Amino acid sequence: MIIRLSDCPSQPWKNGLGRTRELAIHPSATSSEHFAWRVSIAEVDSAAPFSRFPGIDRQIVLLDGAGFTMQLDGGQVHALTTPLAPFAFAGELGVEIILAGGATQDFNLMLRRSEAGGRVIPWLTAGEHRLDPSIVLVYCAHGTIDTSEGTLRSGDAWRPESGHVLINLHDGAAALAVRVETCRP
Repeated sequence: MIIRLSDCPSQPWKNGLGRTRELAIHPSATSSEHFAWRVSIAEVDSAAPFSRFPGIDRQIVLLDGAGFTMQLDGGQVHALTTPLAPFAFAGELGVEIILAGGATQDFNLMLRRSEAGGRVIPWLTAGEHRLDPSIVLVYCAHGTIDTSEGTLRSGDAWRPESGHVLINLHDGAAALAVRVETCRP
């Protein structure tokens, strides 16, 4: 299934201090409070704190803009200023940010620790890429990508229905592949 960012309504962050667009949530009929995993695009245009998500592992990737510096509980500092470089952190941590410039856009993967594990994998090389069954979403960060269901342009995502399929990144394209593996009891 192809997901166009323009079809995803903007909604407030959990803490109401920013905006996000949900690309995918699993299970699909769940609320934003009871997901196993969730993928969204956030707009960050002020130095507002991030929402806290206890029990959630998060990965964030800068898509557009100059980025920001994250000050996490415990004194850890991370400069999210390199586009398409994932950074992982625990959702229960408090995170304050200082913008490096103007507004930014970032990609977010959230995984309920007790139900799923995974990561965001940047694909920056043109050509064919094979998706294994654990790839649940491919996001087109730049350029054009051909899938078995159609063409993705910047901002589009694709949820493959079966594993071991190929996609083709055109010259200049960049993708973020989301790998998720559910925990077995």
